[in-house]
Amino acid sequence: MGHTSVVGSLLREWRGVRRMSQLDLAMAAEVSPRHLSFVETGRAVPSREMVLILAKALEVPVRDRNAMLTAAGYAPLYRETNLDDPKMADMRHALGLLLRQNEPFLAVALDRRWDIVMCNTPWSRFLTLAGGGALEPHRVLAPPRLNLLRLLCGPFRPMVVNWEEVAREVLERAQREAASDRDPARRQILEECLQSVPEEWRRPRADASPRLVITVDLRLGEARGRLFSTITTLGTAQDITLQELHIESFHPADPETESLLRGLALAG
Repeated sequence: MGHTSVVGSLLREWRGVRRMSQLDLAMAAEVSPRHLSFVETGRAVPSREMVLILAKALEVPVRDRNAMLTAAGYAPLYRETNLDDPKMADMRHALGLLLRQNEPFLAVALDRRWDIVMCNTPWSRFLTLAGGGALEPHRVLAPPRLNLLRLLCGPFRPMVVNWEEVAREVLERAQREAASDRDPARRQILEECLQSVPEEWRRPRADASPRLVITVDLRLGEARGRLFSTITTLGTAQDITLQELHIESFHPADPETESLLRGLALAG
């Protein structure tokens, strides 16, 4: 009963995050609403398969699916492997290829805390221009890592002409991602960044949908550039480390910016 009560509490919590009723979840998972109610209240013992079906319907991240399985009395399904482990050599190679493919434009690989795990050469040069330090491109960076949220609220701020627009959108995205996360380090980073923004930014706007594309207006010395970003994820990875990685790629929004970035690459 203890195990099922805990997993039931987790299910209710995730239903709240996804704004789903019991009936919504039962329909999405194709299970009986009565059985789901029994699972949530601890009156029924969910099978391992049932836990995974419900977690999938709720779009629960794989790290938290492991927590659900453990709460229900089952062994975790998903492994977590450090990116510098020899077993991850193929993935490191793939990440390097993805980052290089975006050159001469900027690209960076981030983990769930928005820490920089790997970057390409243009990103490393941009970081140096911003006074944020120097990173070796195309290699897995050792902890402690630079954090993109901290950079955005720190050294990047004077270089982003439309900083308020960009920062608010990015911080709201980070707040939505952290809403269901029990990682204290992730919350600490977010709270730290929210201390330097207006009070109304500290809660995501209820009527605001995430924007598909964010345009960043940059000031690079006397030059100006406009970039838009895209996000690449690694799909339905069976490894927690891979599932939590994503690549932010920045592309020129106009021919002038493309010429500027290509010129900077040649000058570098």
